[in-house]
Parts: sequence; structure tokens; C-alpha cells
Amino acid sequence: MTRSQARALSPLDARYSQRLAGLQDLLSEWGLMRARLRVEVEWLIAMSERSELPEVRALTSAEAGLLRSWVEDFDDEAFADIKRLERVTGHDVKAVEYHLRQRLAATSMAGLSNFVHFACTSEDINNLAYGTILRTAIEDVWLARARRLTTDVEALASRHREVPMLARTHGQPATPTTLGKELAVFAYRWRRQLSQLDGTRLLGKFNGAVGTFGAHVVAYPEAPWLEISRSFVERFGLAWNPLTTQIEPHDSMAELFHLVCRFNAILLGFSQDMWTYISLGCFRQRPVAGHAGSSTMPHKVNPILFENGEANAGMSTAVLQHLAGKLAVSRLQRDLSDSSALRNVGVGIGHSVVAIESVTAGLGALDVDREVLDRDLGEAWEVLGEAVQTVMRRHGCEDPYERVRELTRGRAVTRETLSTFVAQLGLPEEASARLLALTPATYTGLAAQLVDLLRDG
Repeated sequence: MTRSQARALSPLDARYSQRLAGLQDLLSEWGLMRARLRVEVEWLIAMSERSELPEVRALTSAEAGLLRSWVEDFDDEAFADIKRLERVTGHDVKAVEYHLRQRLAATSMAGLSNFVHFACTSEDINNLAYGTILRTAIEDVWLARARRLTTDVEALASRHREVPMLARTHGQPATPTTLGKELAVFAYRWRRQLSQLDGTRLLGKFNGAVGTFGAHVVAYPEAPWLEISRSFVERFGLAWNPLTTQIEPHDSMAELFHLVCRFNAILLGFSQDMWTYISLGCFRQRPVAGHAGSSTMPHKVNPILFENGEANAGMSTAVLQHLAGKLAVSRLQRDLSDSSALRNVGVGIGHSVVAIESVTAGLGALDVDREVLDRDLGEAWEVLGEAVQTVMRRHGCEDPYERVRELTRGRAVTRETLSTFVAQLGLPEEASARLLALTPATYTGLAAQLVDLLRDG
């Protein structure tokens, strides 16, 4: 750990930094400056391609390649130069503009310097920069991990589709299920969120100071500015928003954050359930050589990865929920509060990535304890009361629920107790035989079959 990391306020920049290298190059200030430079460069190239803007001469392929190389090869030295200019200007986007103009001065494109940032407001640059880095961060970093976790849980569910286990509602013994089915519930929920992500597209705008194309039209009244704007936004993989104030209103960004929050909520619930299953002994954790589970109790193997997942999922949601609510509101044509808030996008996404990775690692260190599962079922004959009273209802027995409640509620029930009760009900022979053959381990309904819906879906 470096000296600066040791003094970092956020664990994302220290303790978890090695897990987040992919995000750091995108959602850090370094990544934002690089993305801003990309927008400025692409705008100059885009203008050079328009015959309606004759003063912006066509660039050669070598010149366009040089411009793009400044983005591709963006490094700490370029970042430092932009930050130096920002200290002079007091404006981060203006610093990017000046940085690009300085670099142009030493090239064959020096005469195009006046067209850097042409007709742009800072938010024309910012919204496209944030849109591209956020989209890339989700697609290339977050989504890959979310899909892997979902796939791992699906595989675990399939492997244990027929393993019976005692369910617990309100923490109390309830109708048996299978381990696979309970895992499949979470995978199914995550899959639904991920499918919605496929239809989520961030919006972008490029329309000037207050969204009217005022400066554009004054300079080039005959140019098809709506078409130019749409084409430019779409080259970044964003959907064009034609109606905005000075800022793109961030609604689509809020939608994306809400989706990640829902994934986080499912993840948090999954972490808590896995923690509980471990505490009940349903899963055993494989110890890691050399690790200490407790500073004083050598025997302990704590479920720290699921606890870490729970904590980081909660942190991610807290940040992203705030951003989703705050960013959608701006005074009149704009205020600057969104700018400060947006700098925390990496914090929200970063904590979610840490949570997903922790839970994925936790899953990989678990073994199912069939003895514990079987013992729980063998000690819970009372859960068959539901089956008995339901069959009694079908065959017209008097007060079925009340009679079974009297037999089972708050009492120890054995196989013999239940068998005696069923034998005295006068049920049809087939129904009676089916109930007498039933055990908690076989009373799982269609649980195993339901797991297959993951594959079919």
C-alpha cells in the first residue's frame, strides 16, 4: 500500500483498490479528463467532416489519427498539464480546451485552434464524457461481475436442485423446499434486472448554453444543427436528447442507478440469507490457510465475505439512491450542484463491484452439509401439518385446519404422532397412503422442477 493510499479517506482508494483497477481508469478524475478530451477531439473531427462548416477544413486521416492518439495515449503527464491549467483558469473544462489548443499549436492543425470547443457549453462536453465513462464502466466492469455471480448461483442451484431443506418463514420451521430452488429465486431476480439493463440507454445532449442552439445558428444559420447534434451524440453510443436546459437532465442516469440499486438490494438479501444458512450449519466454509477468523478464538471461520458484500451493497445503494434523486433536479436552466454530486459516481459503482466480488468469492468457499439439512428435516415433522389439513379439506373433513393446529402448534410432533392422526381421519385409502408415505424430505412439491425454469428461460 502506498503512502497516499494509507491516508485515503475511502477504502475504494486503498483497501479495495486492487479490485477496482478497471473502474479507476474510467470513473476517476483522470478518467473524466480523458473522456472530456475525447469529446473535444471528436467534435473538432466531426466539424471537419461537415461541408456546412467550410471554415473547419477537412482533416487528413493522419491528422485525425493524431488527434485520437492524444486520447488513446492520455497519461499522467497530460493529466498534470490539464490540472495546471485548471489552477490558472479555475475551470476544469476550460483547462481541457486550452490543453488541446496548446497541442494543436505545434501541428499542421494550428489554424483550427479557434474551433476547439466551438459553440459548446461545458455541459455539452461533460454530459457526453460522463455518459461514455459510465456506460463503459457498467458494460465492461460491473456487468461482467454481475453476470458471473448470477451464473455461479444458477450453477449452484442446478447442482442442488433436489437437495431438500427445511424452509423458515419468520425464522421458524416451515414447509420444506430444496436448496436449489431457494438459490434459483435470487438468480431469477438478478437475471430480470440484468435483462432490463439491456434496454437501458443513457441520453446525451449537444445543444449549447441553454439548449437552444443559439450560438450555432448565429454562426452558421444554414447548417442542419439538429441532425449534426444527433449524429454527434450517437457516435458516443448514447441516445440523443433534443430537449434540455443547459444540462442533460440525468433522468436516464437515474434509471441506471435505480437498476443497480435493485441489483444491490437482491445482493444484500442474498448475503444475509447465506450468512444465516452458514450460521445454521447448512453450509460449511472452507478455511484459508494462515487466515485468522478471530483475534482470540482460533476455531472461528467467519462469513466475512458475505458480511462484506452486505456492507458494500448498502454503501453503493446509499450513494446511488442519493444521486438518482438529486441529479434529476436543477434550478431553472441549471445550477452547479450536479457537478459536485456526479464526482461520486465511481464511489457508488465501486462499492457495488466490491460487494459482488466478495459474495462471488464467498460462494466459492462453501460446501453443503447434507447431515445438517437432513437432521433439520428429521426433527420437523410438524411441517407436514400443512399437507394433512389441505388433503382433509379436499375430502370434506370437518374443521381440518383447526384440528391439525391443535395437534401440531407449539408441540413436538413425531412420525408416529402424525401417522396415528392420519390413520383416524377416514380418508380414502389412496389419500391416506400418500400422506402416510410423506416425510419432510419428500414434501418439496415442484421445487426441483422450478429450478429448471432458469435453464428454460
